[in-house]
Amino acid sequence: MKWLNKNTVWYIAVIVLITVGFVGCSKREEYKKTEINVFLAASLDNVIMDLTEKFNEENPDIKINLNADSSATLLTQIKEGASCDIFFSAAQNQMNELEEEHLIKEGTRRDVLNNQVVVVTLKNSNTKVTGLSDIEKAESIALAGANVPVGKYTREALINIGKLEKVEDVSKITTKAISEKLRITEINEQDNVSKVLLAVAEGSCEVGTIYYSDLYGYEDRLEILETVSHDLTGNVTYPICLVENEEADEAKKKASEKFYEFILSEEAKKVFEQYYFDTNTE
Repeated sequence: MKWLNKNTVWYIAVIVLITVGFVGCSKREEYKKTEINVFLAASLDNVIMDLTEKFNEENPDIKINLNADSSATLLTQIKEGASCDIFFSAAQNQMNELEEEHLIKEGTRRDVLNNQVVVVTLKNSNTKVTGLSDIEKAESIALAGANVPVGKYTREALINIGKLEKVEDVSKITTKAISEKLRITEINEQDNVSKVLLAVAEGSCEVGTIYYSDLYGYEDRLEILETVSHDLTGNVTYPICLVENEEADEAKKKASEKFYEFILSEEAKKVFEQYYFDTNTE
């Protein structure tokens, strides 16, 4: 070994370290390619982003892709073939439809959260509106569409207080019909609750109906005019499930199960409560 001088030994050592590093990195990168797609109601966006960060502290090799929108829009995407591993809905109707399509992994449908509809306005807006009972006093209203859970809950409440006529299918009540019935000049229809929130928070609309949990981060800007009783809206329950995804391999399925179990954990419950969700679903 006399032919190996110090420079040569150093060079060989560096090559070995680089080679080992590349092998390690390649294995790690290969595992990092295990990605899961989580479809979640728009009102869950902030809290699930927080939970994703916490989950990745212990599971850095699982990449979680979040798709947040109206539960109705997400359901349509899944039924049309979008790759989804976990569905977290803001209402039972969409989960029921998914079950009818045999797209829920058996035994994984669970009720996780409760919420409540609230009527909100900007602080110091001087609105004459006190709640749903006199919402027609508003010059402009932000309202989610009839297929959006919060829009459906709002319509149910308006029916139950006698503002709208009772119908067999609430999702058939258009924004135009509400405007004509209540004689409200301007109703800005939004396709998810986050957009309703922004319309009010940015001053585009005088009042709007959102979830209580949506107030997180907006406490200094928004005022609750009314917290709508569950007697009027029905239960505002958030179910979750693992989706039967034909594109998922075993690694993807295991990663999905791991994140699903984390969402149901006591640690996650504490985070949900920090974001104003009710974790008591009994």
